[in-house]
Amino acid sequence: MKPRLLVPTLVLALALPALAAPGYDATRSLAGTLHLWGPAPMTALAQAWAAGFQRFQPGVRIEINFLGSDTAIPGLYSGQADIAFLGRENNITDDNGFSRPMGYAPLRFEVTTGSLDVPGRTPALVVFVQQDNPLAQLTLAQLDALFGYERRRGAPAAIRTWGGLGLTGPWADQPIHLYGYDATTGTGQFFTKAVLGGSHKMNWDRFIEFPDRRNPDGTRLDAAEQSLAALRADPLGLAVSCLRFADAGVRAVPLAAAGGPAVAATRETLVAREYPLARATYTFVNRPPGAALDPKVREFLRYLFSREGQEDVVREHGYLPLNEATLAAQRQLLE
Repeated sequence: MKPRLLVPTLVLALALPALAAPGYDATRSLAGTLHLWGPAPMTALAQAWAAGFQRFQPGVRIEINFLGSDTAIPGLYSGQADIAFLGRENNITDDNGFSRPMGYAPLRFEVTTGSLDVPGRTPALVVFVQQDNPLAQLTLAQLDALFGYERRRGAPAAIRTWGGLGLTGPWADQPIHLYGYDATTGTGQFFTKAVLGGSHKMNWDRFIEFPDRRNPDGTRLDAAEQSLAALRADPLGLAVSCLRFADAGVRAVPLAAAGGPAVAATRETLVAREYPLARATYTFVNRPPGAALDPKVREFLRYLFSREGQEDVVREHGYLPLNEATLAAQRQLLE
């Protein structure tokens, strides 16, 4: 199965089903200040959302303090942030940091689909092999049996050779060498949750993990780029990486969830949430049990889940919009 080629134009993006959301209507005029905290890569999108919202609510001043995902939830429970954005899934530090002092959990919404191939914009994780490797597809259970020790997805046995994935002939008895993201990073934690069912017991003897690094000139060497570089040098390798760094020497492997078809990572399959390792970005608000949201917070979120708010996502590029079903679920949660 080969990924479908899509023309990366605004016209096509605007045709995605996600943008069938209703338009934003200002039910009343508001005034005051909203404080937004979150990760630096989401700054431009937050600025676009702020400008779009202020066209409808000019009396609301918006202050953006995007210094990192790790600062967002602390800003929320300390009362300095009204809305906290995360470019990754919330982790135990985020959850406990909020719930222990507050006595309840924050309210979480999805605000965008992650990107297809833009580093720093929550890109989908993609599994690669070398171009001449005959592997046609993988299931999440097989990935779990490759990378994980506990096999929480139900694989009957660990997979250590290419024969364990169905390859025959000279491939059958050859070992599989694994490459991927540092398991302690936000991306690595997403992988362990989405593939290993939350297990942290990995097959470390066969797995080489890569953190993002800084080159001597100050430029960043992305973990995904390092993972694919290792794969190019290893015919027996299998790497988890990002489409941005792929070339003719490597090939993306379609993935299948339990009982589903194998799906390639494309803009369409990510927005539809058909691709098993599609990602999302989130926002959190402080709503005590039984209390109503601050009207400014509620209206800003209504704007994010409107047609105009999702069109802002498309225009900024990188992140992808939410599909219609996910948008409806967020609006219902807000109401």
